Amino acid sequence: MTAVLCRHFGLKHIEIAEDIASDTFLRASENWAINGIPENPTAWLYAVAKNKTKDYFKRIAVFETQIKEAIKPNEFETEENFEFSSQNISDSQLAMIFVVCNPSNSTEAQICLALQILCGFSVEEIANAFLTKTETIKKRLLRARTNLRNDNFQIKTLSETEIKSRLDTVLKTLYLLFNEGYFSKTNNQQIRKDFCSEAVRLMLILTDNDYTDTPQTNALLALMCFQSSRLEARTNDKGEAVLFDEQDKKFVGQNAD
Repeated sequence: MTAVLCRHFGLKHIEIAEDIASDTFLRASENWAINGIPENPTAWLYAVAKNKTKDYFKRIAVFETQIKEAIKPNEFETEENFEFSSQNISDSQLAMIFVVCNPSNSTEAQICLALQILCGFSVEEIANAFLTKTETIKKRLLRARTNLRNDNFQIKTLSETEIKSRLDTVLKTLYLLFNEGYFSKTNNQQIRKDFCSEAVRLMLILTDNDYTDTPQTNALLALMCFQSSRLEARTNDKGEAVLFDEQDKKFVGQNAD
């Protein structure tokens, strides 16, 4: 959702996109608790986000003193009616990965920013992934966001050379996403299947692109699928870890499908 919104706001206003996404999920938690989960939760979320974006455009004059001088004339006028189609979402997510993994920042900063914005990692989770202090990660994220905003990066079509030069960093980011799901050190959860599933889904997007469908990409996807096949066998009914030799083989392979 943030990726789609950033395509239209521009990456320099990423905080606005994140606020709209957060408000959308807050609205869902309030509405669904009373009325129940809608038949199509994804469509509901994007419909609310779209309406909130339209409302933002109508109130943009309120922010005149903060951003009007920093944007081009009529920058938003043609974007009010953008759609959250499946193709738009997929393209925006793929583009967002590569824009965030921009060489203007260090490789570590690129990965930190991608994990936070695209993967939803907390600062603590990023610190665990890098085996470093949370304060270090906070400073790294602040510098990375400032660099992108100052350089006015946009989510745009990249050249083949740009895509290939950033692919290694993107793959490292998705590996860390999967790794956090496979063996988590936060929230008292050893396995977080949602992270593993998200990593595999994003890898599949990469394999659908001619420029990123490389042997390295497919090798990492194969590794994720192989490890995902063991998720059910790694814990018992109480959520406790099960040693490899004691794992029930009937569970192995269920997640690979």
